Amino acid sequence: MRNRILALAALAASIGSPLAAQAQSSVTVGRAPVVVESGPTIAVEQRPAFRDYVVEQRVPAFRIPDRVVVGATLPESGVTYYDVPQRFGATTYRYTVVNGETVLVEPRSRRIVEVMD
Repeated sequence: MRNRILALAALAASIGSPLAAQAQSSVTVGRAPVVVESGPTIAVEQRPAFRDYVVEQRVPAFRIPDRVVVGATLPESGVTYYDVPQRFGATTYRYTVVNGETVLVEPRSRRIVEVMD
């Protein structure tokens, strides 16, 4: 009888573990999950130099009424996207300045993938 209880407990633990792990991975607090295609971005140590580069380029800032957050989609017109120079790493993203913030954007979907702080 004791062996059956232990076997049932082990079976319940093995079945419940993947479900618990799966449930935990999708829990978010405060904001909805954002699915953004992952690709190469600018390395952390390169970001100050990249911000300086953007300032030097005097890229015009665009205004949008919404908040600038990862996952937001930028308008179809009125925003110009610029290539990220190779010296900041190979990236498939483009950059622009929106509401005073430099952002990396996935060019096909116009989704913000990173807000450079």
